[in-house]
Amino acid sequence: MPDPMSSQTTQRRTLSAWKATIAVAMSNYIEAGAIIALATSLTLWQEAFGFDSGIVGVIAALSANAFGSAIGAAIGGPLCDRYGRKFIYTYDLIVFMVGALLVTFSGNVGVLLAGVILMGIAVGAGVPAAWTYIAEEAPTEHRAAHVGTAQLAWSVGPAVGFLLAVLVEPLGLVGSRLIFAHLFVIAAITWWVRRGLPESRRWKEDREAAAATGARPSFFSGIVGLLKEPKNWTALLFLLGVYGLWNTVAGQAGIFQPRVYEAAGLTDATEQNLLQVLLWSLTALATYFGFMRYGDRVSRRWLYFGGALLGVIAWVVMIYGPAGLGTALFFAIAWGISAGVGAQAFYGLWTAELFATRYRASAQGMLFMLARVMVGLLSLVFPILLDSTGLAVLGLIILGLLVAAMLIGTIWAPKTEGRTLEEIEHERYGGRVPPATEVPANL
Repeated sequence: MPDPMSSQTTQRRTLSAWKATIAVAMSNYIEAGAIIALATSLTLWQEAFGFDSGIVGVIAALSANAFGSAIGAAIGGPLCDRYGRKFIYTYDLIVFMVGALLVTFSGNVGVLLAGVILMGIAVGAGVPAAWTYIAEEAPTEHRAAHVGTAQLAWSVGPAVGFLLAVLVEPLGLVGSRLIFAHLFVIAAITWWVRRGLPESRRWKEDREAAAATGARPSFFSGIVGLLKEPKNWTALLFLLGVYGLWNTVAGQAGIFQPRVYEAAGLTDATEQNLLQVLLWSLTALATYFGFMRYGDRVSRRWLYFGGALLGVIAWVVMIYGPAGLGTALFFAIAWGISAGVGAQAFYGLWTAELFATRYRASAQGMLFMLARVMVGLLSLVFPILLDSTGLAVLGLIILGLLVAAMLIGTIWAPKTEGRTLEEIEHERYGGRVPPATEVPANL
């Protein structure tokens, strides 16, 4: 007969794991919401403060969508490995809230930019910590489901953000300020809830093992250990090909999609925002019914391929289809579904699986930083190129990036489903992870 006490213990652990997952994943709602809040208000800020398209590109590039989060990831990843996962998700939202307040009450472009940068840094620090913590605390047989929760929250944030943009549109810039204020409130509640979460068990065990060897880890230990191991370079390049290339396109869609719709013949702001509500709602549904339900049960290679192929088709139709609502509607449906089972969800999962606990967050931070730098570089010129060359020419860059990401992820997808992080780590490193003592003590 099954042991009722054992069953109750398992249920408590499962409930505890889901509580931690949801609490940490909520930061993804806030962070994605910050990108969309800026995307829906950039034109209004531009009109209010009188800056040109070049400044629009600079603000977008320094936001949570690009360089701002790149800076945060470069700092947050190593700190997460040095001081623990809880250290980051205890403090990152405080920085986010300060930035949200600055944007909400900004009276000029300088204050607006300062708030945008602070929110971006907080996003960059929080995302690697969140994905790392969730994967480390998730049950092996449901790791994709738990990691997918972060992607689900990331999808709900924009859906709500665009819906709010429609509701407050009559208020103009005041309505946009209210959206940023709502992000401050949600961040404050999430910060309070997360204060009671425990530290990652795997991080504590690894830290204790390192301490037993007399190691003295520093801020740079995770990065140095990561780069000293040759096997990590192939994983870094693979994930940069999967996520970095795809996200360079997704980042432009996130911050500039209203302008893309306009270039494709859809100029009504309300219709644009409602299409984005549909797009992100479908992303959330695809994440839940696709990635979370099947990521632990079917071939991840083909699940990834299906999502990536649909994304390519979506952009082909958007770029070369007849201008109008029908084309934009097809794009919203196809791109929304593809993103739910696409590169970002797999990136969060594979990055946790392919790197050792000792420098898992540093790997997350480095990859997220590089991906956001790639977004930022294109963001600097995207609105200018869109105005000067049109969507058809810019579309060649978009499609090239998406096809490359699809091929890289499909051909080299790792087979890691159903295995513990320890089993994967043992196989990849041959039972040996470079100990922290190999990292120079003065770093």
